Amino acid sequence: MAQQNQIQMPGAFGGLMRYDSEFHSRLAITPQAVIGFLVAIIAFVVMLKIFWPVSL
Repeated sequence: MAQQNQIQMPGAFGGLMRYDSEFHSRLAITPQAVIGFLVAIIAFVVMLKIFWPVSL
């Protein structure tokens, strides 16, 4: 017969994560700042294509 491999989870966590104990970074960036940064990069690339066209 097949042997049953039973895995025992530790009693403290049992696969659950405690969100109070997760790492908090000193550098916090808001989602609005990320979207603004991306829009600025896109605008910069468009301006480069307008004022400095590359002809191959």
